[in-house]
Amino acid sequence: MPLGGAAAPVTPEQERLARVALTRLFEPGSAAVGRWLRSRPAVELVELLRGGGTHRELRLDQQRLAVLRERLALVDPPADLERLHSLGGRFLVPGDAEWPSQLADLADAAPIGLWVLGTGSLRLLALRSVAVVGARSCTAYGAHVATELAAALAERGWVVCSGAAYGVDAAAHRGALAVGGMTVAVLACGVDVRYPRGNSELIRRISEQGQLVSELPPGEHPNRFRFVLRNRVLAALTRGTVVVEAAPRSGALSTARRAQELNRHTMGVCGPVTSELSAGVHALIRGGGATLVTDAAEVIEQIGAIGADLPPPARSRPRPRDLLHHSAALVLEAIPAGPLGAPVGELALRAALPADQVLKELYELCSLGFVQRAGSHWRVIR
Repeated sequence: MPLGGAAAPVTPEQERLARVALTRLFEPGSAAVGRWLRSRPAVELVELLRGGGTHRELRLDQQRLAVLRERLALVDPPADLERLHSLGGRFLVPGDAEWPSQLADLADAAPIGLWVLGTGSLRLLALRSVAVVGARSCTAYGAHVATELAAALAERGWVVCSGAAYGVDAAAHRGALAVGGMTVAVLACGVDVRYPRGNSELIRRISEQGQLVSELPPGEHPNRFRFVLRNRVLAALTRGTVVVEAAPRSGALSTARRAQELNRHTMGVCGPVTSELSAGVHALIRGGGATLVTDAAEVIEQIGAIGADLPPPARSRPRPRDLLHHSAALVLEAIPAGPLGAPVGELALRAALPADQVLKELYELCSLGFVQRAGSHWRVIR
């Protein structure tokens, strides 16, 4: 029941505008707002703040409420929506057909709404998606692995998600785009902000071929805390997270930790043991927090359908020598290296076999192309 008594039912458009306003007032992941929205409409919260009132669920002091009320007076939700619509984007809220239902796993930290720029249904894309994350200052090895992994995943119909940052993120997006695949960038800024600037062209391509997603309204810029908060959405949105390279204090590990907390598949790629940029991944794997993966097939085995997305069993191809029976292998090993070879009698002593059996094995080896006869001597064919 609305605060203060009965009121007219809230329309979907009113609720959408109220949530737009809240994305301007609160930072992503606010537990106080999350608790409210799980039981009451956003419209009631906006009206409460506009009137300068308070409520026990909000746990906000008067000074904080005064600041929020002052900021609310400057918010223009219709203008924000129009700004995004002019770019071809949209603002999603829970209940929309395109809203990814798995974000409910974040409970009180679930997004108020999502600003989306790009093609396709975010809900459908997220059903078959995997996050590929890692160090911003990655090595050439890390960039290569991320690119190849993302390309192979995209070729198999999986959506590659990352954060559009330098390093592994950018390599993952580029790998998916290179093969005409779908990729989603979850940003720590507004979807109309090209950050980092060095990735401006990449972000433009993602908006055209994939999707840009953010909790922050148009025009908002990133900060240190927004990157960390963004990672929880990336982890919740996807079926699993792969960490390609990460130092022990890398922000990419926070995405892996959130994926673990949300019971998503967490995977890591092994790197050189001498590389500090792989130390964080190695510790994650060693501690049981991630499954070791080396290619797209092993990633899909973790996040795909049970029993349907298994990689082919790894088998080493046997060498022709491996297929020889024991006696023939003994005779072949007894033949000395070099062009001269050895006679049958010498080979019988070396192999500790009767001379007639050695001769039989030599003719068999000759027919298989292993040895040849040169007078009374037998030698190996190189």
